[in-house]
Amino acid sequence: MPITTLIIPVQRIIPVMDQKAQDLIAAKRAAGFKAADMIQDGMVVGLGTGSTVYYLIERLAERVRDGMQVSGIPTSFQTAIRAREAGIPLTTLDDHPVIDVAVDGADEVDPKLRLIKGRGAAHLREKCVAGAARQFIVVVDEQKMVKNLNAQVPVEVLPFAIMPVMAQLRELECEPVIREAVKKDGPVITDNGNFVVDCKFSAIKNPEKLEAAIAAIPGVVESGLFCGFTKKTTVIVGGIKKCTVIASPDIVT
Repeated sequence: MPITTLIIPVQRIIPVMDQKAQDLIAAKRAAGFKAADMIQDGMVVGLGTGSTVYYLIERLAERVRDGMQVSGIPTSFQTAIRAREAGIPLTTLDDHPVIDVAVDGADEVDPKLRLIKGRGAAHLREKCVAGAARQFIVVVDEQKMVKNLNAQVPVEVLPFAIMPVMAQLRELECEPVIREAVKKDGPVITDNGNFVVDCKFSAIKNPEKLEAAIAAIPGVVESGLFCGFTKKTTVIVGGIKKCTVIASPDIVT
């Protein structure tokens, strides 16, 4: 078989993969920019963690340079660094225990606007900021929208209690695995000094019940299930041609 017959298919596949990656970036940027344009002058804004939220920061920084006044509350050290570099003024929940809006990404979103978050291991602070916000805006690309939540559920755990917590997580019929770091030996350490346990369930039939059951385990700090904010949630789904906005009917506009 001539060598060229092996090379030609590869040459045809690579541009297709590149286009998919470009489309995904465009979708994320569209969602992030749309959310940034929904922010009003004078607002205190919770700044989530993740690739889609960084496009929000990019656009929000442009609006700040144009004279808009906002203050951001970052949900991670990484977001704080990016926001400072972009010139967005930062504040804290100590100074603003109730904030106007939180904007964040998600790993999965179901039709009831329940979420799984925590791929970036920032879900504890993200949930604190979302809980303090009057409105919660979730920015995602189309592939994050699912009929049923079924992704791994990240659980932040006190290192002191890691073994008993994992034993009790198994009783909830999941496979818990301590998340390993990429550029260091050993487990991922969160911004709060804790471990992350990724829990794979065969099915998540009742997300609210599961969230409560995980929270009841001594040593668990927080899980990546976000079921308690649906009444104040707006989801912006970025697409190639347009953004789709899905809002809770409980939100008064």
